[in-house]
Amino acid sequence: MHIDARTLDDAVARNAFTGVATVDVGGLRILEQCEGFLHRGFRVPMTADTRIAIASGSKAFTALAVLRLVEDGRLRLGQRVRGLLGADLPLIAGAVTVEHLLTHTSGIGDYLDESADREASDYVLTVPVHTLTTAEAFLPLLDGHPQQSVPGERFAYCNGGYMVLAVLLERVTGMTYHDTVRQLVLDPAGLERTGFLPLNDLPADAAPGYVLDEGDLVNTLHLPVLGNGDGGAFTTAADLHRFWQAFLDGRIVEPPTVAEMIRPRHDVPEEGLRYGMGFWLHASGPALVLEGYDAGASFRSTHVPGTHTTVSVLGNSSEGAWPVVRVLAAALDAEPG
Repeated sequence: MHIDARTLDDAVARNAFTGVATVDVGGLRILEQCEGFLHRGFRVPMTADTRIAIASGSKAFTALAVLRLVEDGRLRLGQRVRGLLGADLPLIAGAVTVEHLLTHTSGIGDYLDESADREASDYVLTVPVHTLTTAEAFLPLLDGHPQQSVPGERFAYCNGGYMVLAVLLERVTGMTYHDTVRQLVLDPAGLERTGFLPLNDLPADAAPGYVLDEGDLVNTLHLPVLGNGDGGAFTTAADLHRFWQAFLDGRIVEPPTVAEMIRPRHDVPEEGLRYGMGFWLHASGPALVLEGYDAGASFRSTHVPGTHTTVSVLGNSSEGAWPVVRVLAAALDAEPG
């Protein structure tokens, strides 16, 4: 994989990228670039093993936890979610199934509408962020949003759908969403440095998320204090490569389930990608993609199964990673085969 150093340096400078960019091929790391600061105020330099938030990239963990329960017979893809929601969230149509939520085809109203015109610096949550420590705590945010389309009719990316899945996980397992994901996904994959960290109490090796390209404003009041079903886990570049290998090796869910999750279901031309079940897919090739954007987070990890190649860009600012993501995506696309 050829990456022009000058082109990459220009991309780093364009939005003052702060974060980690890596390329791993099998057991060999062929690119490792650390830029900016883990902590700007104390000028702590970024390192390759810094834990960085990946926003919606961790929706895959939610999907995998749900599919683990499907494999165990505790949930069904065709199961209507109304039976588990009871009287909660009455505006969700009775026909909505677990599979609809996983594939963004439920048509439910979204508490964080991706099409809304807002800035990363906006305060979008309408309840105190410190209360959002479980999926159940999100119910007031998820309530009151009318159904937007008939279930199964069309693809419409929906954060709320993955939060509903998190609520279902808590109700079926009797554990918090975070403990469920740790037990069913992260531990089987050997992801010891991946998890949901409190934004108001980050450990020294975790990077605060900076809302703007410059300055010290962090995202503590912009996001839930703990990430949940629709995103917000912290991880490292090494754990991402480890995750892709564990997933495709069938160490989290069985190989037939893996095949179902990465089967192309929808073309999403506005993103230049396709979608499976919990995973983005390259528009035409075999590469698998996780991507996330939020206040203080810009992220993409791409994995090519045939060559065991993982290309990851983890940024701890809202916009910094995207020029770097585009350069590395172009270099990956230029590879033969």
